[in-house]
This record gives sequence, structure tokens and C-alpha cells, in this order.
Amino acid sequence: MTMKSFALLSALYGLGSAHFLLNYPKSIGFDDSNEGNAPCGGFTPDLSKDLVDFHVGGDAISVKLTHPQGNWLFRVTTDEKAESGWEQIFPIVQQSGLGDFCEPQVTVPSKYAGKKGVLSVVSSATDGLLYQCAVVNFVDGKGDKPSACVNASSVKASFTDDSKLTALVGSGSSSTPTSGSGSSTASKTSASSTATHTGAASSLHAWSLTSAGWGGALTILCMAMLGGALMI
Repeated sequence: MTMKSFALLSALYGLGSAHFLLNYPKSIGFDDSNEGNAPCGGFTPDLSKDLVDFHVGGDAISVKLTHPQGNWLFRVTTDEKAESGWEQIFPIVQQSGLGDFCEPQVTVPSKYAGKKGVLSVVSSATDGLLYQCAVVNFVDGKGDKPSACVNASSVKASFTDDSKLTALVGSGSSSTPTSGSGSSTASKTSASSTATHTGAASSLHAWSLTSAGWGGALTILCMAMLGGALMI
């Protein structure tokens, strides 16, 4: 194997060993090795400082996925410890393709306006469930699209079902998946959330690989080179 091939392999391995990033709203912290720890990837929410506004009439959630495919759960709670009371605020989305994904208008029930809380993003991918959180002030109105709200040209997104993720929401939900009686509540909550967001499909866009541009072309080229290198 040549040095160039080895360097390319190392770079791709580094990308693959990462998990996901919460680009917006601002995460309370990121530790790659602890991102699998519920409810906030190894960090403890503090509703007394560093809160950011999140508009209940619609605001952006932006993430970066470093795996070829993963499912997203967006949920909120006013529980200061982020241990229970999670409510799903958008249908579960499946992202196909590496890179940035943003949903620019995620709404929150109006009952949250004027309250402080935790917004959580949970990823379900090949490495299990991964967690990140933001501490927010829920405010009235709609937010402006932030500069961090971008979508990679090679990414496709669609609604899907994921029982591991729906187990994390419901009025009595805990921060981690449980078996038994909680599953029925989670299913009802998921169905209710999907019904509440009947307009969500119109704001969820699909990005085709045929319009991948430089970013997608570079990824394809790297994978092709890697395949050739591994055969040497």
C-alpha cells in the first residue's frame, strides 16, 4: 500500500469513527467517546446559563452525520434533569448520505412558549443510539434561518419508523430505552406527533446524488480510490 493510500484510509477511518454533530442550536457539549450516554452525550443540562432561543412557531435543527445512513429523533422536555417528559416534535427522519442535514422549520407546541427546557437530538445508526442536547428558551414566533442550516448535496432524507427512537418519547418516558409497558405509550406519542406535523412533509426536502456537486464527487472519488488501494 502506498503512503497516499494509507493517508486516505486513515482520513476515512477518522471520519467513520466519529458519530454526529449538533450544529444548531448550540450543543451543551460534545465528547465523541461519551455520545452514547443518555440523555445528553455525557453532559448535564444547566437551565440557569447559556440558553439559546428556540422559536415555537418554527426554528432550525442542523446536524452533521458521519455515517452513510442514520435516523433522527428531535424531542424536547422541561424536566431540568432531562430524565423524563420527553415529547417528540417532528416525525423521525432517515438521512442517507454523509454530511450536513438541516430541517429549517421544526415547530414546538405553543404550551412551551415562555419556558426553559432541553432540546435533544438522538441518532440511531450502526453504532447504536447517540445523544446531544441544547438548553433553550422557548419563545413565540418563527426563527430566521441560521447560516448553519445547510444540506449536503449528496444527502437524501425521508420519514421513517424506528422503534428504538419512539421508545424514548412519551409522558412517562425515561432518558433511556425501556422494555415492557412503555412501548405502547411511545407508539401513541409517535402517531400523535406525526399527525400534528402533517405539514412537515412539505418542508422536508430530498437531495439527490445526481446533483452531488464537488462534495459528493469528492466522496465518491475517495471511496473509489480506497477500494483500489485495498486491492494493492
